Amino acid sequence: MRARLLDLAPGMEVRLNGVDWMIEAVQPHLGRIALRDAEGALEHRPIRWLMHHPDCRPVQSNPASRSQLQQPVTKPDLTEAQLQQARLRAAHLLEAETGYRNGSPSRALPGEPRSAYDPERTTLTQRRRAKAAELKALRPDEAATLGLDRMSERTLRRMAAGSVEDIVAGCADGRWTRKGGGHPSITEEIREAIFAVRRECLQRSRVSMQTRHRLLHQYVRETFPNFPPEKVPCYNTLRTVWKEWFGPGGSRQRYARSADAAQDVSQRLVVHRPGQVVALDTTPLPVKVRESVFGDPVSVMLTLALDLFTHSIVAFRLTLVSDTSVDIAMLLRDVMLPLPMREGWDEDMEWPYPGVPAALVARFAGHRVAALPFFAPETVTTDHGSPYKNHHVVEAERTLGCNILPARTLRPTDKFAVERAFSAINSLLLEHLLGFTGADVADRGADPEADAVLSMSRMEHLIATWAVKIWQNRILGEYAPAWGPGEDHSPNSLFAAAMQQGGFALQIPRPELYYRLLKAHYVKIHARRGVKIGGLWYHAAVLDEPRFHLPSARGGRHKGKWLIRSDRRDRRTVFFQDDIDPDRWHVLRWTGLPPEGEIPAFSDQAAETLLAEARRRGLAPCSDAELLPVLLELLGSAIPVEQWPTQMTKRERSRRSRQHAQTEAAAADRAPATASDRGGDAEVLAWPEQARTIQDSVDTDRRRRREAATAGRRPTPPPRLGEMLRRRTLFLLPPDEDETEAVARSEECR
Repeated sequence: MRARLLDLAPGMEVRLNGVDWMIEAVQPHLGRIALRDAEGALEHRPIRWLMHHPDCRPVQSNPASRSQLQQPVTKPDLTEAQLQQARLRAAHLLEAETGYRNGSPSRALPGEPRSAYDPERTTLTQRRRAKAAELKALRPDEAATLGLDRMSERTLRRMAAGSVEDIVAGCADGRWTRKGGGHPSITEEIREAIFAVRRECLQRSRVSMQTRHRLLHQYVRETFPNFPPEKVPCYNTLRTVWKEWFGPGGSRQRYARSADAAQDVSQRLVVHRPGQVVALDTTPLPVKVRESVFGDPVSVMLTLALDLFTHSIVAFRLTLVSDTSVDIAMLLRDVMLPLPMREGWDEDMEWPYPGVPAALVARFAGHRVAALPFFAPETVTTDHGSPYKNHHVVEAERTLGCNILPARTLRPTDKFAVERAFSAINSLLLEHLLGFTGADVADRGADPEADAVLSMSRMEHLIATWAVKIWQNRILGEYAPAWGPGEDHSPNSLFAAAMQQGGFALQIPRPELYYRLLKAHYVKIHARRGVKIGGLWYHAAVLDEPRFHLPSARGGRHKGKWLIRSDRRDRRTVFFQDDIDPDRWHVLRWTGLPPEGEIPAFSDQAAETLLAEARRRGLAPCSDAELLPVLLELLGSAIPVEQWPTQMTKRERSRRSRQHAQTEAAAADRAPATASDRGGDAEVLAWPEQARTIQDSVDTDRRRRREAATAGRRPTPPPRLGEMLRRRTLFLLPPDEDETEAVARSEECR
């Protein structure tokens, strides 16, 4: 089940302000839905109203209670005696439920319904109690022979609640059809020994089953000294068990080791619909771009999300240096959001897919939507890079309801489509740009850094324009679907055909999805200081409520703790979900922030540098407000603003640029920009504005500390120049009496 997604389909139930409504009909051509409540009242509402409703959530259905560990039991699985007992049980059950042993008045037996089971005069509970009393009155040996000795009222209720196609098979005793298989001689010790021998044989050269049998005896003798040697399975039993568990074993050793390492992903997967499998991968962009702080040429990373059925580039991101777990989580969120039209895009780049009009999608999204599919991914396949194996990314994929399908190590064929997409982007777009570096250092130009003219934002806009206008309409001859061999298809035509075959699910990501994809911290709330995340304290007025001074009602692994979410790209704030209203999120500010104004955003790396600098100086601050001057010293310096770029090393400038890019990405993810905000070719260097912000923050912090130091008393003005010299000189004559009186009178007048 997908978390925080709403399927708009007839028959689905939603809860609005605590009231359950059933979706009667969906009218996509009008942008409306019909809702019916429990009393039968029908209301028509626009889809846009439902999308922005503050308290809208799907009604969850109860999970199935029946175990699916084996196939359902059928009547041929029972013997003749067991079948007769099951039929007798079913007859008694039907009589208690309906009043008739055959379950229907049209097939009533002579004398039915009996007075104790007449459905016109008795209730279901009364009939069940009468049936339990009737069976209890039988002789114990007779009831045991008929299999009715344990049919109490509770048993009747449980058997009636079971949802089975054949009621006779459902009334069979579970002990009759218990799970079979296994070998009695394979105990826990022998099982451990067999797996240990297999692990050893995988690393060795190929050996015979006789050698494996001797290794089994050796392992049991040395690991379990008290195990009877005669209990070790014979050669034939080991051969049978080995074939059942690990297959016939006719492959070569190198391929057997590779298959064992990939046993979790060895199942063949056939992709037949959009969103079924989305491949993620990251590669260095072979074009030098200029960052937006100093304007220096830098290398960036391109992270791509490719739908394996339509081969559509459903989302991509450009990041400085390398991507992080939060960038991957937000990339998955971008897959689910429609791409807005940008400035300068033509009408032929707008939503073109038949069946769902562009005007309806625009009303659904709140803006004009570009010709790019958007959906909730079902399965995500990635390589084994550190950002993709991060616990944060795995938790984000589970939050979205995605299945995780990692590719095999050193097997690029498992995600060949995204590798081919990178190659196509290089040959069709990136090779034509200035600053192209190529795939190898030996093939690089004389000075690609000097050729770089595109900024990072312009490069992002160029790739987005090319993906919507060129890639989505490019013919993919070798990727023709199975139902259309030899036909010419593009990503847009494949998505349109899939919409015509299976429809288009209107799944609406809730606005709070951004917070749920952030990193989770389980902490305790301090009554006065707030919460401590990553060495820094955060607080808000809402934490002063008495209910937050007690441990959380959470149980399990994090019992008594509260859940806090943080964005590592901007450490000024963290986010707290209200326990009473789960759809409400509170913003907790860093206690070191000044009460007025803002300071420049700083990332997780800057926070670690701040704490390391505080430890180096031997600071033991009583509050995080004492760390603010140290942070401002790290963000800026005592050198004049005009000289900052020239005094920094290339590594420091790159780190500052990356921090600025992460801040902009965090702000864009938290409040998604409109089409007019995200487009454009104008680029202004952010360094003067950032330097001015840091200088203003430094001046404000100094003024605040100066005012706090002189609060409550009026400062004494300094003496005039030369006052001490005039007081201590030996050549100063005393004033006359008249002059002294004049000075005294003047002081009295003051």
